[in-house]
Amino acid sequence: MCKESDYHFEYTECDVLGSRWRVAVPNKADICTGLPDPVKGTQCTFSCSEGEYLNMQSQQCQKCAAGTYSLGTGVAFDEWDSLPSGFVTHGMNTNDRDVHTDCSNSTWTPKGDYVSSNTDECTATLSYAVSLKKPGTVSFEYFYPDGSIYFEFFVQNDQCQSTDSENRWMKISESNWSQYKVELSSGNNVLYWRTTAYSLQGSAVKPVMLRNIAISGVAYTSECFHCKPGTHSAKPGSARCTPCPAQTYSNKGATVCHQCEEDKYAEAGSGSCKPRPACTNSDYFYTHTPCDSEGKTQLMYKWNEPKICSETVEGAVKLPASGEKQTCPPCNPGFFVTNSSTCEPCDEGFYSNGTACTKCPVGTEPVVDFEYKWWNIMPNNMKTVFLCVMTAWEVAGEYVYTTPGDQDSDYLMLTLSVPGYRLPQSMATDSERSELSRITFVFETMCTADCKFYFLAGYNQWNNDVVEEWKGSNRKQSYSYLIQRNSSTSFTWTFQRTEDFNERKYSADVAKIYSIHITNVIGGVASQCRRCALSSAKAGSTCVPCPTGHYMVSGTGVCKSCPPNTFIKADHAVGEAACVQCGPNTERNKAHTACLSDCALDVQTTGGALLHYDFSPLANVTGFHSSPRFTNKGLRYFHRFNLGLCGKEVRSCDPDDFEVKGYVCQSTVVPSDIRSQSVVSSQPFLIGDSLIGVTTDTTLSSISSPKWMFPSASGLLDVIFYYKSSETTQACKQGRSAAIRLRCNPTVTAKDLITLPSNCSEGTCDGCTFHFLWESQHACPLCTKNHYREIVSACIQGIQRTTYVWQQPLQCYGGESLPAQKVSACVTLDFWLKFGVSTGTIAAVLLIISILGILCILKNQTVDKVTIVVGV
Repeated sequence: MCKESDYHFEYTECDVLGSRWRVAVPNKADICTGLPDPVKGTQCTFSCSEGEYLNMQSQQCQKCAAGTYSLGTGVAFDEWDSLPSGFVTHGMNTNDRDVHTDCSNSTWTPKGDYVSSNTDECTATLSYAVSLKKPGTVSFEYFYPDGSIYFEFFVQNDQCQSTDSENRWMKISESNWSQYKVELSSGNNVLYWRTTAYSLQGSAVKPVMLRNIAISGVAYTSECFHCKPGTHSAKPGSARCTPCPAQTYSNKGATVCHQCEEDKYAEAGSGSCKPRPACTNSDYFYTHTPCDSEGKTQLMYKWNEPKICSETVEGAVKLPASGEKQTCPPCNPGFFVTNSSTCEPCDEGFYSNGTACTKCPVGTEPVVDFEYKWWNIMPNNMKTVFLCVMTAWEVAGEYVYTTPGDQDSDYLMLTLSVPGYRLPQSMATDSERSELSRITFVFETMCTADCKFYFLAGYNQWNNDVVEEWKGSNRKQSYSYLIQRNSSTSFTWTFQRTEDFNERKYSADVAKIYSIHITNVIGGVASQCRRCALSSAKAGSTCVPCPTGHYMVSGTGVCKSCPPNTFIKADHAVGEAACVQCGPNTERNKAHTACLSDCALDVQTTGGALLHYDFSPLANVTGFHSSPRFTNKGLRYFHRFNLGLCGKEVRSCDPDDFEVKGYVCQSTVVPSDIRSQSVVSSQPFLIGDSLIGVTTDTTLSSISSPKWMFPSASGLLDVIFYYKSSETTQACKQGRSAAIRLRCNPTVTAKDLITLPSNCSEGTCDGCTFHFLWESQHACPLCTKNHYREIVSACIQGIQRTTYVWQQPLQCYGGESLPAQKVSACVTLDFWLKFGVSTGTIAAVLLIISILGILCILKNQTVDKVTIVVGV
């Protein structure tokens, strides 16, 4: 006969009335007989509260015992020694139609406390299906340190509907685990975590990590979970376990935390205590106190926190006493010493070598930089925080250095934020003109383990790239990095003592930064001044101001007016040559800094006709893709071009990046099967940021748009917009350029029929000059009276019709509309014949009557001579 240990209870599925049965299920088949009969189960709307579980024997909710916990209407997964029951993971090709890479091993892998993603170009999916009896939530913690991986989380419900695409992408983790929570609907839900690495550079990629997944909204849990080692629950009915504080520990299922013995220690959340090691010189660090009112600073020593070493063990060192007060180092360049001995930045238009501020002379401008070479306090725009409580880098007078972390594998980060850059207006050599900004720093690493020192540059939370990496010990040296994009930037220096997990074995390994210098910084300070630019001073400049549209005569400070329709180019030649003539069919803007097109154009044809164009319907930024391309691993991607043809201002040519101002830009995009979105885009680069001119000529300012690239059978000339970019590259030393050829095509109903040359599939044959053909109705001249003719009908029953038709082939659009048909009265030929005969008859009768009358008069009167002249 079956005993209670031979079977367990389960519920049947709910029927249409919301009822179910409790049935006994044997733990093993055919081991006993006499199972309990099925009994009526609880209603399907039944659920237990948090801290409770459902006792299937009594079908009643009961509180969990102390040392255990329950989410009540939820389940939790916080142990990842293996993949928990219900979780499924698999790998697949990103472009399975085009790539034949084996992705079967590209899965999520359990790592004990967390589960880790793949790092290759395969797509790894982790999923979990759950049925909720009422609306609930799913929450989890993740660590997502690398922007080269696309990481998404989404949910599919009963109707296979997914989470909104804009809410499914996880944000990059700054330095620690991040929490995420999503509402779930009742019914069946499938949770998906998905990653795909995408790195064209082939550099190593850091995986995404997940832990502490909790789901609420299930009806009940039939068991309570034991508290993990390092946690405890003191009271029955606990919904969660509380971590043990530092210097205490607990075993699995603990109700209390136990204090470590005096000679042992434990971090918060520990399952055991460890012997305290003897304090060494690596267990403390030194720092300088801020300057006091007397201009003095003091060397201070502090224990690493949390303190784990013992000062009483044989051979242990004591914390050194504070040093004697010393004179504070000077302020950094661009700062001055206040009465309270603190350092403050000089006002705008002033410069300083670190002592006092001096106003820049007339005709000069400050050289605005960030330059740090004295480290008495951490600058306001730099931060160094590890795990929100510990300081990872400390100031030490002549340098800033890394302090011991909680573990040797910790990443110790120092971040410098820069709002943007501005080129100086002063005269510069050719090499200086192409340099927007440069960051230079002097550093040193001293290591006994396999330490790594990273330098990273990031423009946003999705893009934080490793610029350079050094391994092991490195002598004191300088490194420079050229900044080519004007955008807010964060620079990060990261030091890791070793990748192997250990506590503080290599605390003496250290990285030092002696100086940091960034040029042309917006909001920076000045250490010197130099001669002004040749053009009129821009806002914020301390140069002798010239009125708008004037230039400064070199070496005199005298301002002269530029000729009409010219604009000021600050980095141009001396004198009047600073005034650059606008190209054909463009006008300078109000600020006299560029030439723009108002999207209207008049063209004189060889026959003398004047054609009027209105391109304003094409003025908005329009994007299109090139033909597909492939990486060396077979990953498909495209080139995306964004074109902003004309307008009264230069807008962002990339809708997703408002920093990219220009007319033409290009980015690399990955097709939608990587991320359930239309595209995944790389950082765009500018092809054209200034308009050179608008003309029908095939060459303008050394930019050529040959007719053979886009053959045409039409007699109407194409209108060509020419653009140039100020950004130079190693391959394009004169900068990039673009020619957009507009062709009249009244049959095109869409506005964006844009094509690339057939023999240059990427839009360029040399990598520097790009060519586009834009066919549209709006590329046609406006219709006028010359574009239609009239057809006059015959006079039929006194009515004559005049009909207007377009000249063929039609080569205009918009403008004047085709006139409506005209109807007018008319007289036929029969009418005029009848009218002539009637008039002749009447005239003859009148003539006869007149002659007879005259003869009667002559008969009755005597006259000498009568002359009669009759004329008809």
